[in-house]
Amino acid sequence: MSEQLETIEVEEFLPHPPGKVWRALTEPELLASWLMKNDFQAMVGHQFQMRGIPVPAVGFSGLVASEVLDLDAGRRLRISWRDANSGNSLSSTVTWTITPEDAGTRLFLVHDGFNPDDPTHVASHRIMSGGWRHHVLPRLAQTLAGLDTAGRGTAGLSTGGE
Repeated sequence: MSEQLETIEVEEFLPHPPGKVWRALTEPELLASWLMKNDFQAMVGHQFQMRGIPVPAVGFSGLVASEVLDLDAGRRLRISWRDANSGNSLSSTVTWTITPEDAGTRLFLVHDGFNPDDPTHVASHRIMSGGWRHHVLPRLAQTLAGLDTAGRGTAGLSTGGE
């Protein structure tokens, strides 16, 4: 049971080509449209922040401090994930892996580093598990649907710089 509390694993089929999915994972403006506002750069070692909604119940300040830990262009992105301002001790990693599948892309998400003996980590795991599955990945699908085949934003989605 503890293994289930140490890692969140989500798998999703997206009816879009891998290059389009990769762009949504690595272009700051697109990433902001489905995850959080950020100053991301697709470069190993780049430290960046993401700004979301605070969750006081688990000590989440709303500011995620991250670093690009691994990048295999078009295939895998791994980042660190920790609260930048709070007493929450969660220091985790998020890995996205994409593989071509039929007429689309299979996306694998692994968020690990939760301590099943820490009540705050257990609560964070519960909240993030539901968040990834029921809120974040559906927003990713909406972002992808809002890009035309050339990858330009449609329906008011801007893919330009800030």
